[in-house]
Amino acid sequence: MTLSERFHGARFRTVRVQSVRRPGRFRDLFVVLALIGFLALGASRWVWRLAYPMPYRNLIRSYSVVHDLDPYLVASLIRMESKFDPNAVSRKGAVGLMQLMPETARWAAGRLGLDDFDVSHLSDPDTNIRLGTWYLAELRDEFDGDLVLALAAYNGGIRNVRGWVTGKVIEPGNVKVEAIPFGETRLFVKGVLDGFERYHLIYTGQ
Repeated sequence: MTLSERFHGARFRTVRVQSVRRPGRFRDLFVVLALIGFLALGASRWVWRLAYPMPYRNLIRSYSVVHDLDPYLVASLIRMESKFDPNAVSRKGAVGLMQLMPETARWAAGRLGLDDFDVSHLSDPDTNIRLGTWYLAELRDEFDGDLVLALAAYNGGIRNVRGWVTGKVIEPGNVKVEAIPFGETRLFVKGVLDGFERYHLIYTGQ
């Protein structure tokens, strides 16, 4: 047998072996890549959940259902307001997870019939989320479901937002975040809405 014949024979045998083993190799490669992708996706979601956690999930869900709110919106607001610290107190005196001002909390407690309410109760997650979700729902209804205006009022005060609307600084109906006059409130609303989208994506995939 010549060198050429040996070469071609060896090549042919190699091709035959590859043709038999190729499906198994592709299958194994597919399994490995799928496993890597699955682990990467799981790790990615785990990392994102560290950045966008959801403590007090049961309380958030329960009171969101009561007031017809999206729980991921409430979680985003709490993350923005207090970073889920129940003892947080702002420079302006807002207290607790949802950063309620004492006078707002007293008003909300009165409307909810909480006769034994005291400002010290705002550090209690259950009380704070109960009052905060009620207040957010009131603002949503006040501004006919306009989420941008409701969040702006939550941060910048309901009287200010009413003034913007009556003074035609803002046209209700489809308010753009960029139209909010107060810089701090504008950043707050944008942060809550961005977080709202991320919470949905992280926890529901939508």
